[in-house]
Amino acid sequence: MKFGEKLRQLRKSKGMSQTELGNQLGVTLRTVRGWELEGRYPKKRELYAKIAEILECEVSYLLTEEEDFITGASELYGSRGAKQAEQILEQTAAMFAGGELSDTEQIAFINEIQSLYLDSKKRAKKFTPKKYRVTEE
Repeated sequence: MKFGEKLRQLRKSKGMSQTELGNQLGVTLRTVRGWELEGRYPKKRELYAKIAEILECEVSYLLTEEEDFITGASELYGSRGAKQAEQILEQTAAMFAGGELSDTEQIAFINEIQSLYLDSKKRAKKFTPKKYRVTEE
């Protein structure tokens, strides 16, 4: 079950509307709809904690490894990083369509691809011209 499905199920079980949830989280109705219907994810990890508190569930229930990877890429590299992370996951899943690897091997492969992606992004920062670098505070 994906994040949006889990969110919708928990919200409905609490008898909350999307607007009520958005107000409690400090986000717009459009944002909540995007999560539930469009397959989007919260951009910051703190939102997962707020959602879990409001809907009385564990943060780990809301996050899968894929969602954690996408959120992490989004925090580090913005929306472009999140899109790249989603593409990596989609392409990796397509590779397993033949069913040759066991589940354990697939998970190990995906974890390695994720770590390679994050490592390559860190290394690429070294070669970014100074005028395009984002300064860290």
